[in-house]
Amino acid sequence: MVFSLIPVEVGQRGTVREFPGFNSQEDAAKLRKAMKGLGTDEDAIIEVLARRTIAQRQQIKADFKTAYGRDLISDLKSEISGNFEQVVLGLMMTPVLYDVHELKKAIKGAGTDEGCLIEILASRSNAEIRQIVTAYKKEYGKSLEDDICGDTSAMFQRVLVSLATGNRDEGNAVDEQRAKQDAQVLYEAGEKQWGTDEVAFLSVLCVRNPVHLRRGKPFTS
Repeated sequence: MVFSLIPVEVGQRGTVREFPGFNSQEDAAKLRKAMKGLGTDEDAIIEVLARRTIAQRQQIKADFKTAYGRDLISDLKSEISGNFEQVVLGLMMTPVLYDVHELKKAIKGAGTDEGCLIEILASRSNAEIRQIVTAYKKEYGKSLEDDICGDTSAMFQRVLVSLATGNRDEGNAVDEQRAKQDAQVLYEAGEKQWGTDEVAFLSVLCVRNPVHLRRGKPFTS
């Protein structure tokens, strides 16, 4: 099956290494041949795109346009469909644009893919978050924050909006005393009482760096 040819490493980004002897013009020609005439050589498309880095795929796209006066993305869309199309088009996106499309997909339609929203917004760097926010507005003409607020509510909405500011501490420093204090704050704001103190949760979970969050233990157990 074609999908078995696609190298996948779950939970990582940029795992494909540069293809040795890379020649973007030859790759562009292979893709053109795979889509020309009757039928589509899906194996050839994957053989090229799945084994090139993001930067190499972008160069192939540019050389395809130069050599044939055609847009590679448009040609791919016209030749393939279904899940295969989604995979291939995902390969052709930059990481930021891919995140933008995944966020939009998680928000639009019936229901919200909360796991996808958290996975992206909680795992990207501040610089990546800011790039995502800018690209989202350019792609859809609406801010990411507005879409988040229009599709989520209560504490979850506030967490997402806070993460989308891209202002989280990215250092590795841990203040042991503060870590214990933060853990105690979370305990007092949640487990120890009925209901939760949402501001307390936001001030800790969406601001502190991950190393700091893993270190704290409450004074009271």
